[in-house]
Amino acid sequence: MKIVCMEKRHIPALVRLEAVCFSTPWTEAGLEAELSKDTAVFFVAEREETGEVLGYAGMEFVCGEGYLDNVAVFPKARRQGAGRALVGALLTYAKAHGGSFVTLEVRPSNAAAIALYESLGFAAAGRRRHFYRDPMEDALLLTRRF
Repeated sequence: MKIVCMEKRHIPALVRLEAVCFSTPWTEAGLEAELSKDTAVFFVAEREETGEVLGYAGMEFVCGEGYLDNVAVFPKARRQGAGRALVGALLTYAKAHGGSFVTLEVRPSNAAAIALYESLGFAAAGRRRHFYRDPMEDALLLTRRF
């Protein structure tokens, strides 16, 4: 597996991935818009041999503060290190660019994601009531400080 910067060629696979992973997926236009934003940092995990998209993760990074937008991995590629590598790449970027913290929201029911984030040094920082829809659920706020 290799981690690369998101490019336009990745968008069709990421649209499919969004539909698989999220009840309110990002659109093709939304993903493409991230490519031209100065504050956006998005990485894609690819299978080294074939270039097949395994997952992606992205954040907005402004004034030393990172906000994770999305982390998604195709079901057949889960538990193989793609999510860890993607979030690790974002953390490395933030730290290398003088970041003070990276924060994110996650569904409390997503135990696998919470375990991953905690293993990477994220800690509970709060809760957003009724943040998610389909189904309605709070969001846990997790933050990793540098």
